[in-house]
Amino acid sequence: MEGLKNMDPVKVDEHIYMVDVEVAGTRNFIASYILRGEKTIIVETGPTSSVHNLIHGLEKLDVEPEEVAYIAVSHIHLDHSGGVGPVARRFPKAKVVVHERGASHLANPEKLWQHAQIVLGHVAEIYGKPEPIPLDKILAAQDGMVLDAGGGVALKVLETVGHAPHHLSFYEPLSNGIFTGDSAGIYLNEIDVVVPATPAPFRLDMALASLEKMASLKPSILYYTHFGKTENAKERLQAYAEKLKLWARIAKETLEKGENLNAMRKRIFEHDDAVKRAIEYIRKHKIFTEEALVGNMLGIFEYVKNFGAPVST
Repeated sequence: MEGLKNMDPVKVDEHIYMVDVEVAGTRNFIASYILRGEKTIIVETGPTSSVHNLIHGLEKLDVEPEEVAYIAVSHIHLDHSGGVGPVARRFPKAKVVVHERGASHLANPEKLWQHAQIVLGHVAEIYGKPEPIPLDKILAAQDGMVLDAGGGVALKVLETVGHAPHHLSFYEPLSNGIFTGDSAGIYLNEIDVVVPATPAPFRLDMALASLEKMASLKPSILYYTHFGKTENAKERLQAYAEKLKLWARIAKETLEKGENLNAMRKRIFEHDDAVKRAIEYIRKHKIFTEEALVGNMLGIFEYVKNFGAPVST
C-alpha cells in the first residue's frame, strides 16, 4: 500500500483536487480532477487500467458513492474516458457527461476499442479495454450546458472540437479555470513544455477557433489532463495557437517542396525550440513516445495537404 501515496489527491484550488492516476507506473501524464461542492464532479477518469488509482484518491477525500453528480469526460479517447465504466458503476447517481457525438461510443465501445488497438498498438493494451455504459447513465452534452454541483461549484460545457470532433472543455467560474482535455495540447510539466496534441484526423481550423473561444473567456488557469495546473492561461492558449500555426507553416513548406512527413519532422526538430527541449524527455517516456509525437505531426501534415494552411500562418 505504500506506493499508493503517489496517487493521493493534491489540492489545486479551494474546491478542486487533482489525482495523478499514474498509468503503468508513469507519473505526471494523466490527471483526473475532483470538484467538491454540495455534490462532487469528476473530470476525466483516465483509462481502465488506472481506475483503482482514481478510486484511491476519491476514498482519501471520503467521497461517498451517492455523492457524485457528474463524471465529465473531455472526449472518448481511452486515456481520458476509458475508465468511465467502472467509475460510473461505483457512483450510481452520477451522470456521465460526454459530447453528443461520443455518447454512442461509450454505450457500445467495441468499435472504439478496435480502432484504438490499430492506432495505439501496445499502448491500447496498457490503457485497457473500456466497458460499456448504460444509455440512461449518459448525458449527451452540448455547448453552454451547466453542470451544477451546488455550493457555487459548477462547470460550463464548452464545445472545443479540432483535436477530435467529439471534444469538450469545461469552464469553472470560481477559479476562472478551464479543464482543457487535449484542446490546448500536452503540457509536460516536469520540463514546462507544451507540445501539440494533433493526431489525424486533426482539424486545424476548428482547433484554432476553439482556442480563440477559450481565450475569449479570459481564464486565469488551465487544468490539463496531460498534465496539471498552470497559470497565465490566456497567454498559454494564444501561444499554443501560434505553435499550431508554426507546424502548419512547416507542413506547407514541406509539401510545396514535394517532400514527406520525415522531412517535416526534421524541420520541426530544427525550428521548434520546445520540441528540441522535450525530445530527450519524450524518448524516455513509456506512453508519449517519439512515435506519438510524429503521429501528431502527421495530423497537421494531413490537414495542410487536404485543406491548405490557414491564411494567417
